Amino acid sequence: MRLLDVWMLVGLAFLALLLAGALAPLEALGWWAGWYGRRAEEQPVHGDGSAPAPRHFIVFLSGIHSVTGHAFARREVVLMERLRERLPDSRILEVFPYSVTNNALTGERAFARFWRWALRMKLSNRALANMAGMLINLRNLWQVAVSADRRYGPVYNHGSAELIVEALLAAGYVPASGTRVTLIGYSGGGQIALGAAGHLDDILGTPIDVIALGGVMASDPAALQVRHLYYLYGDRDGIQRAGFAMFAGRWPLLRYSPWNQARAKGLITAVRLGPMKHTGRDGYLSTTARLPDGRSHLDATVDAIASIVEHGGAVEAEAA
Repeated sequence: MRLLDVWMLVGLAFLALLLAGALAPLEALGWWAGWYGRRAEEQPVHGDGSAPAPRHFIVFLSGIHSVTGHAFARREVVLMERLRERLPDSRILEVFPYSVTNNALTGERAFARFWRWALRMKLSNRALANMAGMLINLRNLWQVAVSADRRYGPVYNHGSAELIVEALLAAGYVPASGTRVTLIGYSGGGQIALGAAGHLDDILGTPIDVIALGGVMASDPAALQVRHLYYLYGDRDGIQRAGFAMFAGRWPLLRYSPWNQARAKGLITAVRLGPMKHTGRDGYLSTTARLPDGRSHLDATVDAIASIVEHGGAVEAEAA
């Protein structure tokens, strides 16, 4: 590829990124205005009641690399498989957290062709895989920023909550039944899970637990509304540390921020997973990297999540 072509591609990608940032809040605002999308209460309830109702529903919100409502990263697929094996009484669902209309990047949207190209490059072109992956990550990061924003966040998070309700109803959840609901948010999905949880308890009539795996989260008011927030982190995870630095409301100095008020009330528990990075060979979902006790990073992550689900958080924890 000629140098001129490379620079032209970089320039176009940069312009697309700026445009994506400018348009980031518009999808949520358009949904709220009723221009497109359906609200959860309008959705049909699927399921014929022939199967026994699960004791617990878990909704997984993937990291910012996601392009659809189903995990395509092999490590996330394995995580889902392991959790389903470990928690047979729980029904585990997935929701695409980076669109309030549940419209995948490669779906029916204005820039779908561009995102299909980016996904193809990420999966099949070694020369452009990193750049394509970065574009997807940055686009979805804009949506995390919208969720964390005090102006647009309430709209975005309400839309995310209704998507989760739709998925739960389709899986047989009965509102006001008292059946437990836990949201697992990986990376940027942690912020969207937390923001949505602030609306879900009112819609479903049951308190919501949130498990943030390497979560990048703001000091969201929903921290005071969840039953409990479990914050799983690795010592070598620079991305979650950057999230802490970026959102001043999480700094201990600001004692009256929602995050620090929730800490003071015992609503947040930090769970140290060991010397793990955010992703990759040494990440939370690695099957090859090992802890001193011999468990793989994935084993330790599954153990921590399962302990929270099974025993209400009887895991090695510390002050958040």
